[in-house]
Amino acid sequence: MNSISQKSVYENNISSTIKNFFIENKISQIMAFCNFNKEKGISCVQIFMFVFSIVFTGRNFLYNLEKNSMINFGKDTVYRFLNSVHFNWSRFLLLLAVKTISFIRSLISEKRVTVLIVDDSVYSRNKSKNVELLTRVRDHCENKYVKGFRMLTLGWSDGNSFIPFAFNLLSSVNKTNVLNSMNSEIDKRTNGYKRRLNSIVKEPDAMCELLKDAKNNGINADFVLFDSWFANPVTIKNLKEIGFQSIAMLKTTPKVYYEFNGKLQSLSQIYKVICKKRGKAKIISSVIATIDNGNIPVKLVFVRDRNKKRNWLAILSTDVNLSSEEIVQIYSKRWNIEVFFKCCKSYLNLAKEFFCRNYDALVAHTTIVFARYIMLTIENRKNKDPKTFGALFNYYCDELQEMSKFEAIQLLLQILKSALKTKLMLTKKELNAFFDEFMASLPSYFKGFKLLRSCES
Repeated sequence: MNSISQKSVYENNISSTIKNFFIENKISQIMAFCNFNKEKGISCVQIFMFVFSIVFTGRNFLYNLEKNSMINFGKDTVYRFLNSVHFNWSRFLLLLAVKTISFIRSLISEKRVTVLIVDDSVYSRNKSKNVELLTRVRDHCENKYVKGFRMLTLGWSDGNSFIPFAFNLLSSVNKTNVLNSMNSEIDKRTNGYKRRLNSIVKEPDAMCELLKDAKNNGINADFVLFDSWFANPVTIKNLKEIGFQSIAMLKTTPKVYYEFNGKLQSLSQIYKVICKKRGKAKIISSVIATIDNGNIPVKLVFVRDRNKKRNWLAILSTDVNLSSEEIVQIYSKRWNIEVFFKCCKSYLNLAKEFFCRNYDALVAHTTIVFARYIMLTIENRKNKDPKTFGALFNYYCDELQEMSKFEAIQLLLQILKSALKTKLMLTKKELNAFFDEFMASLPSYFKGFKLLRSCES
């Protein structure tokens, strides 16, 4: 009975959290703005909430449909919802993220460094055969090719919270790698056709398009972070033209050159001639170089590889005014997106909940998984950040802090007064004279406090 009771309480809490998330973020209004319109019967919001909550029940899709008496629709309704070519899922995710980022920005200082993080991950459908636009992609973790897509993701972070707000399930530009072609019957005026066109572009171009869209929708940050997969002079130049500063890990390849000491040199060549710190310093050295025919100055920071101490890694920053320590510290925030990928795949059932063959359904379900992660991020922030309790809480926190400070000063003065009286055997008149002289020498800031005045008597 206790286990049943605990399970019931858990489900009620989850249901309440999801409902509050939908109400606070006005999900129904966002969906209406993004062309989510029902043809007949069940509303889109009701279906979306059902799919959204599946992972939190611990049961699969069909079991939830059969056992939940509150559900008055079948699986065909859900699949029609996911397969729709009319819904603008990318716009939905962007608007939801903008609202969430605005909430988090209200909790942090304006001086806080915020970043946009770009990375890709394998969206595996290795057991599938007839999925639309299915392609062969390289899985660098397992060092082999698998069937699926390359999920290019863009997110915003303040160092604590990560908010995904755009992605692209990329097929392959190389037609020989594409296992299934695009559905030729798709209406070219729909959002579904635009999604399919965006899936067959090169990764650096797709990355720039995502960042341009972010810029146009008011999502800004101090830096864009990415790993060596995207770090080449052309991409860095393009991001500079869009208006973003970049910090990226670099490949140690002999094919990419940087202008240093008046010559074009590779990273290895630059490393050989620079002055290095002795001992076991984590930051070995840093230099200023240029790319794009000397038009863009960059700072190259060489750090020790913690896995192989004899090796080194290089980080590039287009902001040359940053110190080497700041560049390394800011780049460390890129790890947030790796945690995000792990959470989505291991806990939020990315690419596991529905085995659809339609490309629109893949995009729809990925967006829903990202929305789940945003909800969990908000809840985690609310539980850990005291500022989310409201302005009144912060006001009383400040008051308590000031009271404790003055109480500490009062206690110190009383101890000092007692020590002078005991150790130096001062009379009351001498003690009062000493404190009068002491109070007179204090800055005017301290003289107004009643706590100090009480120590004079």
